[in-house]
Amino acid sequence: MAIIKRPTSPHLQIYKWGGHMVLSILHRASGVALGAGTLLLVWWLMALAAGPDDYARFQLYMGSIVGQLVLLAFTLAVTLHLCNGLRHLFWDTGAGLDIVTTRRTNILVFLGTIILTILSWAAGYGLL
Repeated sequence: MAIIKRPTSPHLQIYKWGGHMVLSILHRASGVALGAGTLLLVWWLMALAAGPDDYARFQLYMGSIVGQLVLLAFTLAVTLHLCNGLRHLFWDTGAGLDIVTTRRTNILVFLGTIILTILSWAAGYGLL
């Protein structure tokens, strides 16, 4: 049987990286992070149900520097997934698919993620 040479699709080496590509990857990664972060929620609820000693241990872990970084990463994942998901809902209507609007919404998603994360942590620390 003869081998037929068929054209292949361009890959990442051909395309110029843009914000939409980065956000697509981050949206998928944040979805995975949300799945992993659900384990934190389960741990919190189990510690709460188990009694004061287990809950104090949970607070000790989550109050440490590493725990705070994990919670910050989880907050970033939630807000990024929310902002980018809203953009995808907007796209589902058929609007905003042109290049100019896509670039603008890229910036809005990044800014919204940062602002919502800061506001969430400020509210958590009682600053709002």
